[in-house]
Amino acid sequence: MNKERLLQMYYEMVLIRRLEERGAELYQAGKIGGFMHLYIGQEAVSTGLIAAREPRDRLITAYRDHGVAINAGISANEVMAELLGKVTGISKGRGGSMHMASVEKNMWGGHAIVGGHLPIAAGLALGDQYAGNDNVTICMFGDGATNIGYFHEALNLAKTWNLRVLWVCENNQYGMGTTVERASAVSEIRQKADGYGMGSERVDGMDVLAVYEASQKAIDSVRTRSEPYLLEIVTYRFRGHSMGDPERYRTQGEVKKWQANDPIAIFRKKLTARKAATHKALDEIDARAEMEVEKAIEFAEASPEPELDDLFKDVYVEEV
Repeated sequence: MNKERLLQMYYEMVLIRRLEERGAELYQAGKIGGFMHLYIGQEAVSTGLIAAREPRDRLITAYRDHGVAINAGISANEVMAELLGKVTGISKGRGGSMHMASVEKNMWGGHAIVGGHLPIAAGLALGDQYAGNDNVTICMFGDGATNIGYFHEALNLAKTWNLRVLWVCENNQYGMGTTVERASAVSEIRQKADGYGMGSERVDGMDVLAVYEASQKAIDSVRTRSEPYLLEIVTYRFRGHSMGDPERYRTQGEVKKWQANDPIAIFRKKLTARKAATHKALDEIDARAEMEVEKAIEFAEASPEPELDDLFKDVYVEEV
């Protein structure tokens, strides 16, 4: 990977972090409504994963989707405007935090129902199979989704029909407030792929380069072998499950232990060690990301609210 791409990945990680931090402030100020799930701590997952995909490969995820949207190429302006419910948002202000999507960027959502998008991912891959192409569908979900029917039905069908799906479990240790150990019969999520005769791997989700390398290998395997694969990426969310989470289920000591393994700090150290960038250059990237977020907030706050008359637009396909 060349220097420019490495620095672009660093920029995206910092941009996500700053956008989420400012988003939390705007939520607490009452400017963002509904539910909001922050991606702070998990930036290396989507950044490394999406850097490894080709633009033709489909992407679909759950409700913790702001970072995924940024990595998919959706602008900070569009993400922030969507959070604030403005018409300039990527979903025209109708989807909010949990429903970022862009057909143009081949990102098929942001889905609020836990695990509900896994069968949709299988359907996307089935469509590509019918079309006779070798596109890969990348489906991201949390560890909590692996304990419900959608997960097992979708994986079983994907393997039975040899659909090109890369199943990506973002194991951030908790399904809402329940640890993986209390909810899962196996200690490693990747073991659940064994029941469907599916290949799998577990990777450190705090190291963006490790995620990139494992993702590239997995995507190539799905594409060339024409069969699904499960990638378990072990990570940790530094903030609560959602903005209203009192976080009584974990200790501050545990959180601080993981924060000491901050994915942005790890990547920064690797970049300087490789002489891909100086600390000063990285500081300048940090400042650029902060400036972009501030401009996005200005853009969003200046954008108009949706008109009441447009309430039922884009709900159904217009009759031709």
